[in-house]
Amino acid sequence: KAEKIRSEWVITVTGTVIERNGAAINPKMPTGEIEIGITGLEIQSEAKELALPVFGDLDYPEDTRLKYRFLDLRRERIHANIVKRSKIIASMRNRMVDQGFTEYQTPILTASSPEGARDFLVPARMHPGKFYALPQAPQQFKQLAMVAGFDRYFQIAPCFRDEDPRADRALEFYQLDIEMSFVTQEDIFQVIEPVLRGVFEEFGEGKEVTQTFPRITYKDSMLKYGSDKPDLRIPFEIVDVTEEFGDDSVSFGAFKGIISSGGCVRAIPAPGAASKSRSFFDKMNDWARKEMGAAGLGYIIFDDKDGEIVGRGPIAKFIPAEIQAKMVAKAGIKGGDALFFAAGKIPQAASLAGAARSRLGAQLELIDDNKFELCWIVDFPMYEFDEKEDKLDFSHNPFSMPQGGMEALESQDSLDILGYQYDIVCNGFELSSGAVRNHKPEVMYKAFELVGYDKAFVDENFGGMIRAFEYGAPPHGGIAPGIDRIVMLLCGEENLREVTMFAMNQQAEDLLMGAPANVTPKQLRELHIRSVIPEVKKEVKQD
Repeated sequence: KAEKIRSEWVITVTGTVIERNGAAINPKMPTGEIEIGITGLEIQSEAKELALPVFGDLDYPEDTRLKYRFLDLRRERIHANIVKRSKIIASMRNRMVDQGFTEYQTPILTASSPEGARDFLVPARMHPGKFYALPQAPQQFKQLAMVAGFDRYFQIAPCFRDEDPRADRALEFYQLDIEMSFVTQEDIFQVIEPVLRGVFEEFGEGKEVTQTFPRITYKDSMLKYGSDKPDLRIPFEIVDVTEEFGDDSVSFGAFKGIISSGGCVRAIPAPGAASKSRSFFDKMNDWARKEMGAAGLGYIIFDDKDGEIVGRGPIAKFIPAEIQAKMVAKAGIKGGDALFFAAGKIPQAASLAGAARSRLGAQLELIDDNKFELCWIVDFPMYEFDEKEDKLDFSHNPFSMPQGGMEALESQDSLDILGYQYDIVCNGFELSSGAVRNHKPEVMYKAFELVGYDKAFVDENFGGMIRAFEYGAPPHGGIAPGIDRIVMLLCGEENLREVTMFAMNQQAEDLLMGAPANVTPKQLRELHIRSVIPEVKKEVKQD
């Protein structure tokens, strides 16, 4: 029997467990300190030739790994990730219970609502023509729990959003959903910080973890980091140099034109980049054009010549030395460094500068991989102007309480109103969003009115919650850290599929179970629906 056994066959061995001596111990194996003196052996099941090896960490095509996920999960790294995920969730639960929270479950089948991403819809057999929706989050239910008196709620909540998958986003995911009554924004911060800090310290394998999360306003984050998801491991910040380029002594026409039309110029430091070859700077420009859709990145290289910092490069000749000196001082750079410049309308310039900052941090090898840098982003705008739709819209969470309440909604410019909204960010990833909720019906009606929705719309789409608020609703707020992203960071992975037991591919397909799949005509008839497949237009080749 023993001679015919092959890799991954399942066997039962009977015998005596014997401790190995020093030379025979294999520390690389879980059972490396023992051996078995076999007295009996039974083959339980045989294994076909493996579609991928279960030992080692060879890079196999993702579709093969997902189709044979049961084999992929036997691999040591992936197996360890899934076990670690379980332990992280258990730790979160324990920490929430220790703070006096109680776990509750909310419905999976609910009504569709217009906010957020696309819903996954479920036909209602007993109600022809109507549909349930899978929850994008338990948002309304957890707020209703506050009205019902369950004042410290949490849940390991499954969420579903019909969005295009990417490395850090999946169709279905889990979040540590939290809500509290009679709280301020500060109270919520004091609850969640020790939970996340503790989890990162427990499972971060010795990496440094932020002890007190810094608070960065949305406005400052967009200016200094070009993103509302800043990676604070990158040891330099973006600065605004619109004033410097707008000086009469500067003759760089391209930026002058942008500034005169209401745009801005942002400078991104590049520590130590003066020693890089010309190709480094050319590649940065190519990246800006091809991947970011920008006209390019201007740059100045600074050298230390006898104690004086002197600029050189394509645009240096258009900028007097005294203006360059102001830029050097503002950016906090020195000889041997460089400055890149992003110009355009404020949102576009900020985005380009932020992406350039991240790229430079990686290419100059300035990111400390042994840190988890967490921070709060606060004071989000309540509203933003949607240029595509040519209308005002909510910028974050429509159920948030505006700072200043009804008075702000009635007297301030809509784009100046801030919300009690906040995010937690770690190493450039958004881990969580939260808000102090709008618990006053009259304030909620007004908030929606400003973006073009009348009372009837609010009543139709959020009637359950509005009705509840009319029967005495406590002030409340919450937050919902994304479990999958937290696990991904703690496992040192770059893709959620590496920490998800049975994952879908980039095309939202479950290759193991064959989902999505066709269903039978009988099933469709029972649901009173039919499938209409859009025609695929064929290209006609012309000779």
